[in-house]
Amino acid sequence: MGWLGFAPLIFIFAIFYFLLIMPQQRRQKKWQQMLSELKTGDRVVTTGGIRGTIIALKDDAVHLRVPPDNLRLEVSRGAISSLSTPEEVGKEVAVKK
Repeated sequence: MGWLGFAPLIFIFAIFYFLLIMPQQRRQKKWQQMLSELKTGDRVVTTGGIRGTIIALKDDAVHLRVPPDNLRLEVSRGAISSLSTPEEVGKEVAVKK
């Protein structure tokens, strides 16, 4: 009879796990995989919104070339939020023309 009192708590934990924890773990794993697969020439966006092209990789840092003045920035690998898609690159080129 005592275990019936825990059933709602277990049910609530299961809901939280499937709706919050599991999707976050998937996103984290996907982001870690993206960081490990970075290579020179990839266009990336940092968490601060800086868009650039990777020109060099270090263990814990990435060197970016940032337009329009081709600045060279060194940012932490963890600061890379995403890769730019080819569609975004095409839009940037179209806007510059």
